[in-house]
Amino acid sequence: MTPPRAKMIAKSVFAMTLLGSASLPAMVQARDMTPEDVAKVEQVGGVAVSPDGSRVAYTTARLPDVTDGEENGSTKQQLMMAYAPGNSRAFLPEDMNVSGVDFSPDGRMVSFLYTEDKGKRAVWGMPVDGGGHRKLAEVDGAAVRSYAWSPDGSMIYMLASAEEDSDREDEDDAGFDSVVYEEEAKLNRMFSARAGADVDGDPVQISIPGYVSSFDISGDGRFALVKSAPTPNIDDDYVSKRVNVLDLTSGNVMREVETPGKIGDVEIAPDGKTLSLIAAVDMNDPASTTLHYVDVATGAITALNADAAEAAVDAEYLPDGRLAVVVHKGASSVLRTYNPDGSVAGEMDPGTLNLVGIEAAGGRVVVRANSAMHPSELFAVEGNAFTRWTTHNPWLADIDMGTQRIVTYTARDGAQIEGVLIEPVGGIPQGGAPLIMNVHGGPEAHESNGWQTAYSKPGQVAAGQGYAVFLPNYRGSTGYGVAFAKQHQNDYAGKEFNDVVDAKRFFVSEGIADADRVGITGGSYGGYASAWGATALSEEYAASVMFVGISNQISKFGTTDIPVEMFNVHSRKWPWEDWRGMLEVSPIYHVEKAETPLLIVHGAEDTRVSPTQSYELYRNIKVRKPDTPVRLVLYPGEGHGNRKAAARYDYNLRMMRWFDTYLKTGDRKAEMPASRPDLMLGDED
Repeated sequence: MTPPRAKMIAKSVFAMTLLGSASLPAMVQARDMTPEDVAKVEQVGGVAVSPDGSRVAYTTARLPDVTDGEENGSTKQQLMMAYAPGNSRAFLPEDMNVSGVDFSPDGRMVSFLYTEDKGKRAVWGMPVDGGGHRKLAEVDGAAVRSYAWSPDGSMIYMLASAEEDSDREDEDDAGFDSVVYEEEAKLNRMFSARAGADVDGDPVQISIPGYVSSFDISGDGRFALVKSAPTPNIDDDYVSKRVNVLDLTSGNVMREVETPGKIGDVEIAPDGKTLSLIAAVDMNDPASTTLHYVDVATGAITALNADAAEAAVDAEYLPDGRLAVVVHKGASSVLRTYNPDGSVAGEMDPGTLNLVGIEAAGGRVVVRANSAMHPSELFAVEGNAFTRWTTHNPWLADIDMGTQRIVTYTARDGAQIEGVLIEPVGGIPQGGAPLIMNVHGGPEAHESNGWQTAYSKPGQVAAGQGYAVFLPNYRGSTGYGVAFAKQHQNDYAGKEFNDVVDAKRFFVSEGIADADRVGITGGSYGGYASAWGATALSEEYAASVMFVGISNQISKFGTTDIPVEMFNVHSRKWPWEDWRGMLEVSPIYHVEKAETPLLIVHGAEDTRVSPTQSYELYRNIKVRKPDTPVRLVLYPGEGHGNRKAAARYDYNLRMMRWFDTYLKTGDRKAEMPASRPDLMLGDED
């Protein structure tokens, strides 16, 4: 292992080499990452390439830095313009929060969604060669959710919120604010408007089927692709969403693409004859990870990688009709190109980069990519290389980071399981390090060997405090093919959570982890794993932090907004078909074994996993195991994950303090930390 002092010197010399300094300045002391650093991280958000490929518009996404006195809020996006490596600039004032970045077809204007003071979100634009921003299109009394230009630039198509109901607003003002659950659906509406010098005050409404969540316009302007579901309910979004081909002249649906399950990215080929579609292969496929070609005329669907141990993530057509696709192979990624006939044209290995998105126009292909050393940045594909264009967290060069690598181990039944290991800064100590198992949600998701530090992910903050962190891609994860993703089905808390324990035992045998100091954390399904680890598997874990997690599989069915999706891709049976079995795979059933100090955290407005799941586990432990440390923290206004800066910062502090109290020491009976963490808050401007 490289000693920390040697790592610091090597890092400083490398930084000075990059600067080309003739005389060596004073040595810069590397430091560990902190929760305050996590609070100010920014990354590349939306991306659009100009039609001639000469420039790239993108947004930087970041939360207000409450540690520096900024007002609490959710993610803000600033419009930027990049022209070459290291050549980018802010294109709008920092206080203008925008989204939906695009270019007009002639490339003379960059467009975006923006909400002016006391107004509704509308389509705005700004000349690329300079000038002020102005409103291009709007829908009176409604917020524009997304938009697209017609190919000739004469029209702007908009997806807008439901029409305002003045009678209902009057009732609300009078105190009659009752909510009828899963009824009174508010459907989005689609409009077309002239993209002239003046805002079209009376856009034309286009009839659309069901609840439309997104759309795209064909290159010849004849039709639109609309993703729609019968209702806005999340369950319908997961299990009943379909792609419709909508004739823009008649308003009729020309064809429904008859996909059997979940739907992801859809793109239209330049000739308008073919679609690329990332979707599930059947109704029981947990995620949309298989790439398909769809014949627009006949609706025929051809799967291109259904049997491969991988996941298609994002796709973009090139002008010559080839399709460029970001593909994740387990914890790694590649950029693959397909010919129009579906054969593979080539594949690029990005090395240490983790590719997450792609855009292309005018002969320019760009990707969003992160790595173990930085969040998502903008890279251009040039020949056989990925050239970095942006650097939005230069201060990360001052952080001493733990070594990160992909690890494969053998589970108890012989299966090969992969994941990402972050070692403590300075390396593994004699006798092993305290180890945090960071379990992803879903479980239809996967961890990549990229940026792994966030408000709910210990990552490099933990590494700087002497912890190792492992992020397992257990059975049920995507990235390893459909068969692997289905292996957890009808087996709640079985192979999937055994895989996590087997990882612990592997790291102990390798001398990486201290067997008595292994903890577990995660959100949603990862919260279920954390609750299971604190109860049924309490002997394995010295501390647990459960975030928006599941504690009772029976009551969860009756309180979630995705009961059908749960049946299709997780349980494969209804609770009433096996009441006893469902109870036995619930953490509350195993509370008598609960010796693990457990921090339970939940958004008070969560509809995916009701906060009552956390109440149930908390109350059972408090009553049945009064000597086991347990704490329940609720975040008002937050749902299935924290959106606002203060709640995220608070969560990160609480998580790390809980592990410091119980995991680092290995003392399960230590006194609970104070109910409020020590916040580092600057003065507001």
